[in-house]
Amino acid sequence: MLKQISIYAENKKGCLQNVTGILCRNGINILGSVTNDSAEYGIIRMVVSDPEKSIEVLSSEGYICKTTPVLAVECQDEVGSLDKILKTLFDSNINVNYTYLSFNRDSGLPIMVIHTDDIAQVENILINRGYNCI
Repeated sequence: MLKQISIYAENKKGCLQNVTGILCRNGINILGSVTNDSAEYGIIRMVVSDPEKSIEVLSSEGYICKTTPVLAVECQDEVGSLDKILKTLFDSNINVNYTYLSFNRDSGLPIMVIHTDDIAQVENILINRGYNCI
């Protein structure tokens, strides 16, 4: 189980770069990210090397942030890998709220970052089905 940071930010020119610049200046590596926007505000979700420090430095710059537990599941880099994971969860009656892609720096394989309502349950299901959860 990982901690993801969610940053609530204005949807304006340069905002995303400002966030990445703050993380860069503080030696924080972005391991995976996804952004969602609306007309005025967006949510930047990231898995980073130091979630607590990220929250601290971004909050000090005026950003509203929080941490959320997510699960990273290693998958093969081949057609149908995500479909197999999602089918396993569907067959177990699990709703997936959102996903985004990153990669395992140790193995070089893709990982799907998954958010669901019960991360521990999903982790157990996937491990029992032979998946490597990070």
